[in-house]
Amino acid sequence: MSHDLAPAPRGVREAREVSGGVRGDPGGVRGRLPGLWAATAARARVELLSVFRNRQALVFTMLLPVLLLVVLASVFTGDVAGTSVPFRQVFIAGVVAAGMMSVAFSGLAINLALERDSGLVRRLAATPMRRGAYFGGKVAKVVVTTLLETAVLIVLGALFFRLPLGLSAQRWFTLAWVLVLGSAACALLAIAYSWLIPNGRTAAAMVTPPFLVLQFISGVFFPYSQLPLWMRTLAAFFPLKWMAQGVRSVFLPGSFTAVEPAGSWEHGRTALVLALWCAAGLVFSLLTFRWRDQPR
Repeated sequence: MSHDLAPAPRGVREAREVSGGVRGDPGGVRGRLPGLWAATAARARVELLSVFRNRQALVFTMLLPVLLLVVLASVFTGDVAGTSVPFRQVFIAGVVAAGMMSVAFSGLAINLALERDSGLVRRLAATPMRRGAYFGGKVAKVVVTTLLETAVLIVLGALFFRLPLGLSAQRWFTLAWVLVLGSAACALLAIAYSWLIPNGRTAAAMVTPPFLVLQFISGVFFPYSQLPLWMRTLAAFFPLKWMAQGVRSVFLPGSFTAVEPAGSWEHGRTALVLALWCAAGLVFSLLTFRWRDQPR
């Protein structure tokens, strides 16, 4: 028998298997790892369990929009000037949009900063886990918690503040795509913005102020048409203004467009702006996210 056909020693065979796995051998190490979808599903389960088992984190993420809804909607009375629409319904629509951003942007940015500060991100980078699964798990967590937050706010608005729920299928579809595009844009911005946060201790202090400012200038606390022109112009560059406008188009009557600055709901422009923010957020995330801490 030819010497070339003789079986290699056991240690050599094992080394070849490991080397082959690293280089893409289907029978090697990487071939035995779960695929991207399976790894993402496993990571999503971990992320969701971490949310629902940590009551403090869940309350911190979801309680603020609920408190704003209950307290401020109980205080404000009367109709928006020039319409027969109650101001509290306009406010509720804005809070629903702010709730989406609270989960997708504030909650995620703070969570990423804490995980990077604790070394979890660095440790995960050193494992064979497919890196796309990490972000897939984050997206799954954002989607589930955003849906939950939105459902809670809408139910509270309907039960206590007469928010209409007998809507057409077209309006529910509008809410669905606003939620998907808006949450995706905010989540991608959170990933990019987390790079600016130096450590977990400063995360809330760095995330909360820009989020609060955007709420004030995007038509959450005040009717958008009553804000100064410079505020409306600035808000139009960010997703929350368009998310709030999209939600208003779902729950408010068509007559309310008479006091909207554009005189219409601008669904096409809303979808375009949110889609552009998704693309920009993805680019910024790819450029800025680091698995290991960088000198600042």
